[in-house]
Amino acid sequence: MAINASSDNRGQWGSKFGFIMAAAGSAVGLGNIWRFPYITGENGGGAFVLVYLLCVILIGVPLLFTEMGLGRMTKKSTIGAFKDTGANPLFMGLGAILALAVSFFVLSFYGNIAGWTIGYIGKSLTGSTQSFADFAADGGTAIALMGVFTIATILIVRLGVSGGIEKAAKILMPVLFILIAVVAIRSLTLEGAMAGVEFYLKPDFSKIDGNSVLAALGQAFFSMSIGWGIMITYGSYLPKSANIVSSGVWVGFMDAGVALLAGFMIFPAVFAFGMDPAAGPALVFEILPVVFASMPGGAIIGAFFFLLLLVAALTSSVSMLEVPASYFMDEKKWSRSKSAWVVGGLLFLVGIPSALSHNSSEFFTNMSLPLPWLDEPKVGFQNILDYLFGEFFIVVVALVTSIYAAWKIGANKIIDELAEGSEKFQSGTAKAKGLMFFIKYICPLVILAVLLNMLGVFGVFAGGG
Repeated sequence: MAINASSDNRGQWGSKFGFIMAAAGSAVGLGNIWRFPYITGENGGGAFVLVYLLCVILIGVPLLFTEMGLGRMTKKSTIGAFKDTGANPLFMGLGAILALAVSFFVLSFYGNIAGWTIGYIGKSLTGSTQSFADFAADGGTAIALMGVFTIATILIVRLGVSGGIEKAAKILMPVLFILIAVVAIRSLTLEGAMAGVEFYLKPDFSKIDGNSVLAALGQAFFSMSIGWGIMITYGSYLPKSANIVSSGVWVGFMDAGVALLAGFMIFPAVFAFGMDPAAGPALVFEILPVVFASMPGGAIIGAFFFLLLLVAALTSSVSMLEVPASYFMDEKKWSRSKSAWVVGGLLFLVGIPSALSHNSSEFFTNMSLPLPWLDEPKVGFQNILDYLFGEFFIVVVALVTSIYAAWKIGANKIIDELAEGSEKFQSGTAKAKGLMFFIKYICPLVILAVLLNMLGVFGVFAGGG
């Protein structure tokens, strides 16, 4: 399906496939490949996977529809979309402006993590035995690698929606799936790998409780670029003829698909080498390199694995940079190139403290943020930013956006916008009524439950990232 060129200077997606690849690339990131496997491991395996898939279908996808519909309705990026629909200062502050801040500050430290993946490609190929702690503590190297990643992101964004973001996504997303398949196949052929497959796929519902459900909601929620302003911005580049419903379903399917495939990469290898599937964030940068080093051909497999992490990070970083850059293009009338370079340069500067917060700088490493609902304070500049903007404020933005779209603008207007490209969701149809019920009631209540859980109301923090 071809999409006609835009009549304005904002740019527009060149094809339905290109938009789906770009939107899926935004959703697919380190959270799918790094976080999903260890959260699954911590919550018992197969049964958690089923709960997670239900959360994606019933909550994640309707929220994608809402944000994409709001963007196309207004043809503006996040701040413009709220402003043009009459948002009061509360909605502007906690919805639009906070969404822009989320994308900016998350990308500031995301670039540091992505830089680690570049370094680990080299470490895998050279057989370096340097520990992750020592590697991360080298502030100069971390800053240099972050700079390389930031420049790559800027160069893609400055080329435009169709010429940069879409073209990159059309290449990077298929490459990502191929790389995942290569590593997964190698992992599945290891002796003892089937124990990991059984853990991953055999449901044990005794492991599922309220906390597991909230963790699944959190994972589905955080991994789909909801609450960042990204899908509003990407939706603003869609023509009226585009089918938001089918596109949103494809994005959700691909996002969940990458997460599921990531499990086939990691759990067979972890069980084959007697590692702990609930090892947490250490799985990727500490445990898996040991696994790869023990494999025949492990140097190449390890390099492939960290290359796919880099690709996943790049598809997400492009969308995060687009949100603040589009603000300057829409509201300040800056050129795309100027917006990309200025915002990217600021991101690099703001990211330096994160790169130094892993024992390279005592000040940034030891600074702490105590919060009344957390058992322990968040320690380290990057960890503080990660919690505030990568976990907590995302939920606030998503809740505010959900309420604003459903109740201030009106869920009926969102449904009418979706119906522009999909006859099945014409007002009054059973599907339209069902989706309206989810948008007005189910989604806000579920997001509120996640937020209350983060505040300690239910006794455990479900996490994010």
